[in-house]
Amino acid sequence: MSFTLLLIQCLNGLQYGTMLFLIAAGLTLVFGVMGFINLAHGVLYMVGAYLAFAFLNLTGNFWIAALLAMVAALVFGLALEHFVFRHLYTRNHLDQVLATFGIIIFLNELAKVLFGAATLSIPVPALLDGSIPLTPELNYPVYRLAIIGVGLLVAALLYGIVSHTRVGMLVRAGATTPEMVNALGVNIERLFMIVFGVGAMLAGFAGVIAAPIFAIEPGMGDNILIVAFVVIIIGGIGSIRGAFVAALLVGLIDTLGRSLATEMTGFVFSPSMSNQIGPALASMLIYILMAAILIFRPQGLLPAKGTA
Repeated sequence: MSFTLLLIQCLNGLQYGTMLFLIAAGLTLVFGVMGFINLAHGVLYMVGAYLAFAFLNLTGNFWIAALLAMVAALVFGLALEHFVFRHLYTRNHLDQVLATFGIIIFLNELAKVLFGAATLSIPVPALLDGSIPLTPELNYPVYRLAIIGVGLLVAALLYGIVSHTRVGMLVRAGATTPEMVNALGVNIERLFMIVFGVGAMLAGFAGVIAAPIFAIEPGMGDNILIVAFVVIIIGGIGSIRGAFVAALLVGLIDTLGRSLATEMTGFVFSPSMSNQIGPALASMLIYILMAAILIFRPQGLLPAKGTA
């Protein structure tokens, strides 16, 4: 593998990892604080992408559309929490899985009714269009670099809020000793609502920034939800630091693994066969890593304080 290709794959891995973090951060807080299994979290990623498409058609401005989509994703998430999920907190995990799976099916079908089954896309905003030279042989898209920068900024802000504010203190306490938080008179319902709303907004924001580079289609959040669960298991449930490190790790392993696995299998199989086998083997690497973490460090790489 040439240095230029290695650099491209590393940057693509970081970009994929930062998007995974935006989804996994909300998921790990919801799961860690509430103990609530929300399979519908990935569909909020899809909702964010479709909202960005709809608001862009209405306003003609990507930045206004992105802001409106984030606000709408927050409101949509809060509405789901109030009318549906709040009634499931005391139910067992099987009920939560069945109910949230039903929401996935409903919203995927609703997207087909409202927008059609065809793949949609939105253009990269003019301000971030084009590319910049990183090496004499490599021009890298500005928009992808911006995604990496925004993801790192959101990670820093979220870590600061969780680690150094009163709300963050309650979130951390709720992730480790929810019974004690409840006994101290904290309004658990309000805390749950805040956590769920922030998680929905982050997932929707990931969908917004993904819309210009990935296909917008029904079910687009289903596969990424599985990877997000892998991320929070590797990083540690309830841990923002763990979700960030694990997301970048998974993003790099998945992206670099595809190129390396294809090259390595090329020594044994024909080029056409290696192009099929390589990505399949690479997709197994993150699950092998998750299995190893579950065996040797089941609490995750960077578990929330008090759960190690």
